[in-house]
Amino acid sequence: MNAAAGTLILGWGNPGRLDDGLGPALAADFERATPPGVTVESDYQLQVECAADVAEHQRVVFVDADRRGAGPFWMRRLTPEKGRLTFSTHSISPETVLALARDLFAVEPEAWLLGIRGYDFDGFGEGLSMRAQDNLTAAVRFLRAACEGESFRPVEAAAEFTTEFSLESISFSAPVLATVPGDLPGSDADDCEGDPCKTAST
Repeated sequence: MNAAAGTLILGWGNPGRLDDGLGPALAADFERATPPGVTVESDYQLQVECAADVAEHQRVVFVDADRRGAGPFWMRRLTPEKGRLTFSTHSISPETVLALARDLFAVEPEAWLLGIRGYDFDGFGEGLSMRAQDNLTAAVRFLRAACEGESFRPVEAAAEFTTEFSLESISFSAPVLATVPGDLPGSDADDCEGDPCKTAST
């Protein structure tokens, strides 16, 4: 199976648990105005079926809420899970999705994990906290510029970018905090073992 051209944005989380819905919220923004060459998917959790979608693209960006990062977001490269695959039929990690795409379809797309800092995960109800909404706005700007400029790179933590941020010929003004390589926070999934909303590994 040959990977098709284009980027898949795959956001996951539970919109009914407040900031846990950051992944689907970013996906919804891209669905309203999708850049050329981009496909958008979202769900409550990652499942084995996601491997087929991933295998059809040259690049995939997994998007999840983050509980512990400095904010507003961070992004890092992902590689397929090594060794024997172990996963639940209900929810799996991004690395396991990539390993399934490799083992079942002989495809290893370029892969990234974008974590958007959230703050309110304990309540029920739709809608994001004010700070999470601000972080979502910054993450959307960053990812749109990356998609349109075909320029993806890790975002480091605890370092504030200058107000003028550019990728290729695309630029926008946005104060952005990022994460430090080697000290990357986990996604929200790291703190919700047993939570049916999702699981992810860092």
